[in-house]
Amino acid sequence: MPAATRTTDTRRIVLDAAQRIMARKGYSAVGINEVLAEAGVPKGSFYHYFASKDAFGEAMLKSYFADYLTDMDGILARPDQSAAERLMAYWQQWRQTQSLEECQGRCLAVKLGAEVADLSEPMRLALKEGTSAVVDRIEQAITGGLEDGSLSVDGEAREVAEALYDMWLGASVMAKIHRSLAPLDTVTATTRRLLHL
Repeated sequence: MPAATRTTDTRRIVLDAAQRIMARKGYSAVGINEVLAEAGVPKGSFYHYFASKDAFGEAMLKSYFADYLTDMDGILARPDQSAAERLMAYWQQWRQTQSLEECQGRCLAVKLGAEVADLSEPMRLALKEGTSAVVDRIEQAITGGLEDGSLSVDGEAREVAEALYDMWLGASVMAKIHRSLAPLDTVTATTRRLLHL
């Protein structure tokens, strides 16, 4: 195996391990040694892959959003459903994955958003870029629904997309606080009303 491939693979293994651990514990509570032990990577090699813990955190968030957006694109591109059905399928997947106690790296925007935004400007910017890309896709889905007649909204598609994403993030936090899916059920019903479904 070429050295470049080994480096890429090892880097990805470290980032994936970090996502799993930090989804449970948060960013500040996790040390680099814990991540490297989970990944099975020698402790002394961290700085071969990342210049600093901030650079590592930024890379982890970018990797997380790249995977998240790929999954989201798959849901929103299903050819056998209307735009409204695809958008509701996305929210249903959110409910299933973001609300789990052990979300295995699938809820980093919820888990780390408030924590790292004040700790690291590069990480805040990675979160901003990633969440903006999510809102872009929600807006595109709403626009598609307006075009195919499967949904309607009061106001601009972008404003509704931003409001929906904000509501779902907040409901995910409340679901963790209450250890209940009720906030996600409430936001699902509110989403249906906002989209006139």
